[in-house]
Amino acid sequence: MRATVRDVAARAGVSPKTVSNVINGIVFVRPETRERVEAAVEELEYVPNLSARGLRNGRTGAIALAFPDLAMEYSAEMLAEFVEVAHEKGWSIQLEQTGKRPERERELLSRGREHLVDGLILNPIRLEASAIVGADSLPPVVVIGEVEQTLVDRVAVDSVAAAKDMTAHLLELGHRRIAIVGAHSSDFDTASALARTVGYRAALSEAGVPNDPALELVVVDWMPGFAGERVLRALDDGLEMDAVFAFTDTMATGALSALTSRGLRVPDDLSVVGFDDVNAGRYASPPLTTVSFDKRAFAEATLDLLSQRIADRARPPRAVVIPHRLVFRDSTRRRILSATSTVAPSADSNDAAPHG
Repeated sequence: MRATVRDVAARAGVSPKTVSNVINGIVFVRPETRERVEAAVEELEYVPNLSARGLRNGRTGAIALAFPDLAMEYSAEMLAEFVEVAHEKGWSIQLEQTGKRPERERELLSRGREHLVDGLILNPIRLEASAIVGADSLPPVVVIGEVEQTLVDRVAVDSVAAAKDMTAHLLELGHRRIAIVGAHSSDFDTASALARTVGYRAALSEAGVPNDPALELVVVDWMPGFAGERVLRALDDGLEMDAVFAFTDTMATGALSALTSRGLRVPDDLSVVGFDDVNAGRYASPPLTTVSFDKRAFAEATLDLLSQRIADRARPPRAVVIPHRLVFRDSTRRRILSATSTVAPSADSNDAAPHG
């Protein structure tokens, strides 16, 4: 016979309501109680009746999650964490790829208003292009990423501070001609590009290093191929650089490939760093120094906010910032400035301390 909520409650020594709270993931339950309930669920092979639950509380047991580009490794790694945390909370996830098509966000909002999903997680590339702007009413929504707004709950890494920390690290290593790949411009206007460009410029300013606009390399999209092509074009134009800061690890791998094709050695000839700490960067040749953050903690914070919003739609929006840190690998090394202020490689090792 199929186990019931009452069977689980009896096995765990709690009330059926507590079992429901654990399964729904909406109300806080003490960790030790949650563990007992989860153990009982596993022992009894209890499967929630989602249809019946939806009829009782008006919820579907499903949420929608949208990323701009599901083909990116960053999106895949984040999605893996979101799926695991969502399942722990008793939710299934519907996926969408919004890219440069904000109408897909509007479709998701419609699903939420029609109660086809319990809530939404959106990752818009620009606030102006997001469907949350100007909407008459919003279902439970959490926005993730660099788009700053106070309309709905938000979870993000402070990309301004992270890019500033990484640029400051390169400056500490003796680099002065630091090219950024994926810079913000009128031709590539995204919140992520803007935040990271602002952080880069702030670090240069604080160090008293002039900002050369020629070092801000713009690409048509944050893809490794475009990044590599842009670095090659800069080299062909005679641009002097002693470090490359790519605004994603995937673009950094494209830069590494381009530099290698020209016979340039990393980090002997110049340093290369990335952002996001994805697997490709860890196993690149050489492994990438990068900006890292806890992707599991990011997913947990986002789904916790969504749970709270579903339970109480009237509360004020909250913003949660996930801490970042710099991870040092073999793609960077210390350099020294010669008497003529040209950058030359040094035999010193990379010994800077973490930031963030």
